[in-house]
Amino acid sequence: MIAQETVAQIARQWLADKDYFLVEVSVSTDNRIQVEIDHKEGVWIDDCVALSRYIEDHLSREQEDYELEVGSAGIGQPFKVVQQYYNHVGQDVELMTSDGHKYCGTLTHADESQCTLTIVRKMKPEGAKRPVNLQEEQTFPYTEIKYTKYLISFK
Repeated sequence: MIAQETVAQIARQWLADKDYFLVEVSVSTDNRIQVEIDHKEGVWIDDCVALSRYIEDHLSREQEDYELEVGSAGIGQPFKVVQQYYNHVGQDVELMTSDGHKYCGTLTHADESQCTLTIVRKMKPEGAKRPVNLQEEQTFPYTEIKYTKYLISFK
């Protein structure tokens, strides 16, 4: 079986001088290799093809047969690495906490251990006739997040 880390190292070599970053590498027991990459402005098919060829040039089918798939992380899919949080700062996301609470808001900050959302809540102040929109910031450690994904808007 081809080692996952071997494929990840080969992919990192190709990505080293590019703005792309590695999201995930998986290798099944029957050597089905899946490589996901991402970029702040999207992933081009030509780059997926180039990475696929680069990986194929560094693996030997004579030693071990494999199936290789290289693609993008996919819009609307949960974030898998911190870089995806950095890339989506300023955009609307959906976040589900480990305890099952769902939040929708604007991702306003991300660092190595946590992210911050600005959430708009409708609240009726005491004595007011109508509710008003209030913004509040909430910070979530990555260890308490079940998933976060980019919200696609057609407005």
